[in-house]
Amino acid sequence: MRPNILWICTDQQRWDTIHALGNDHIRTPNMDRLVNMGTAFDRAYCQSPICTPSRASFLTGLYPSTVHGTTNGNVVWDEAAPLITKMLADAGYDCGLVGKFHLAGGWHRVEPRPQDDGYRVFEWSHAPRNDWPEGHAWKEWVEAKGHDLGELVKKPHEIPVELHREYWCTERAIDFIEGDHNDKPWMMTINYYYPHPPFDPPQEYLDRYTADDVPDVLFRDSDIEAQQRLADIDFQSKVRHPDSFEAKKAKAAYYGMIEFLDDLTGMLLESLERTGQLDNTLIIFMSDHGETIGDHGLLFKGCRFYEGLVRVPLMFVWPGQVQAGVVSDALVELTDIVPTLLDICDVAYPDKMMGCSLWPILTGQADPQQHRDHVRCEYYRTLLPGEETGFEGSYATMIRDERYKLVVYHGHQLGELFDLENDPGEFVNLWDDPASADVRFRLLLQSFDSLAFAVDYGTRQILYS
Repeated sequence: MRPNILWICTDQQRWDTIHALGNDHIRTPNMDRLVNMGTAFDRAYCQSPICTPSRASFLTGLYPSTVHGTTNGNVVWDEAAPLITKMLADAGYDCGLVGKFHLAGGWHRVEPRPQDDGYRVFEWSHAPRNDWPEGHAWKEWVEAKGHDLGELVKKPHEIPVELHREYWCTERAIDFIEGDHNDKPWMMTINYYYPHPPFDPPQEYLDRYTADDVPDVLFRDSDIEAQQRLADIDFQSKVRHPDSFEAKKAKAAYYGMIEFLDDLTGMLLESLERTGQLDNTLIIFMSDHGETIGDHGLLFKGCRFYEGLVRVPLMFVWPGQVQAGVVSDALVELTDIVPTLLDICDVAYPDKMMGCSLWPILTGQADPQQHRDHVRCEYYRTLLPGEETGFEGSYATMIRDERYKLVVYHGHQLGELFDLENDPGEFVNLWDDPASADVRFRLLLQSFDSLAFAVDYGTRQILYS
């Protein structure tokens, strides 16, 4: 019997923000429960460190460049490959979405949907702001309750929890979970905006952590020079000493946002239990990419590939089917989600698939510590260039194997090579180290091969002018 699917995707949540996976500074009892109930992948990597290209990748099982989904400001989704939701809908699933989508730009407009995304229910809300026209489902929900969203968002910390966008996402997802699906298996995609900046959780969650409660950011004085060397490469912030922008205070608020999400995850689990659906529901918990939050003197995201930006949480739960209590150290890509779902639901693969199914690991048929020899990540003109944005339209690629990470900033004769075994904080760049030349050449060749195999087969990318 095919399971129901609850797919929880947070936005900009780092891999190292779950208590059960090694962070003793944060409280995440419901995320911990998912770890204990299922299989967690501790080295899962997104395929781009920014929203749209990452989502284009994990919704198709292909790399962002392959599906022409590399830029955060696409006018429309390029229709270069079928979405997993369309494939499952065609196979008989009742599909719903609540929250973000972001396969196309959503700035100050309601994001246009793909020609056929497979969703029967589509309740869109991009960010917890009020600068959206009609069609912003959270705004309509708030107004239906007799409140003015324009006034509420002026003081985000004071928004009552029960009116918050993330709470709305959860309530609407529960309505779908507990609704009538005409005897079909269902799939609910719940796309939170948290813990995306600005770091503004409701006051009761903001108060749960102080700067003294969170671990230090990854920073050495040498980071200033290292980031200045990359000053022409696109990023959403300029390098500064973390103390100058109170990075630990921001990190405390970031942790508060994650604890808020954890409570909402508990509400979703309670709904599945209350309605007797938990045992026949596959739960996926993940994030689209991470956040620097002070590491290396940076805030937010952009054209960098530090672990905090590209390594994300990824957990699968299906009681009685997916192994419980397993933490896998295998290298995994988010491209692997689509073929995993196709295997679970017994749906044929499309003609092109770059992801590798995790189903053998999830069911104990394969070594949980081995999946891929390497993982890849791309940044292709992702932050829109121009005078208004100040971005050049950078291009870069990353490849990471069991020990090393190589980054190439294309067109700048710049790169990074990190020995993650001896330098997990990514402070010592071995790119120009003669003793590491063989490693650099090997990874460059491997990266070039992987790029060549990511065959372009879609239509042209459509961008904002």
